[in-house]
Amino acid sequence: MLTGPQKVSDTLQTGYEIHEWRHPLAILRGDFPNEWQDIESVLSRFRLSRSSVVKRGGRKSPISEAINGMFSELGWKERKFDVSIQVDGQTHDTPTHNVDYFRNRVAVEMEWNNKGPFFDRDLNNFRLLHQLDVISVGVIITRSDS
Repeated sequence: MLTGPQKVSDTLQTGYEIHEWRHPLAILRGDFPNEWQDIESVLSRFRLSRSSVVKRGGRKSPISEAINGMFSELGWKERKFDVSIQVDGQTHDTPTHNVDYFRNRVAVEMEWNNKGPFFDRDLNNFRLLHQLDVISVGVIITRSDS
């Protein structure tokens, strides 16, 4: 849970475990208020049902599909970035993983059944895109053990 002044709605405060690194909420609320409003709206409207949790997987879980639909309705798009780095005159392609939802320098990843390597991949992807000044904020939505 977040501490200090009210940073998120009561719905998010009680329904989600939220962790910040390098003050993303301040950036979202100050520089990207429309994107923050969308993220908060999607997470506030989402309802986790037992049937969605126990259903066998496939490409995307019913949970990911529901959240995907809500972000799509708000104009967020999946995005792949073509990145190459030049070293001593030689160009090296550095492919990135697709970002699930992207708009106006804000990237959101949905990894409901996240496993260690995927979480690391998402963090590394956000780090690279931030370092290249492509994104300002990255958000990962995943489940917690509790």
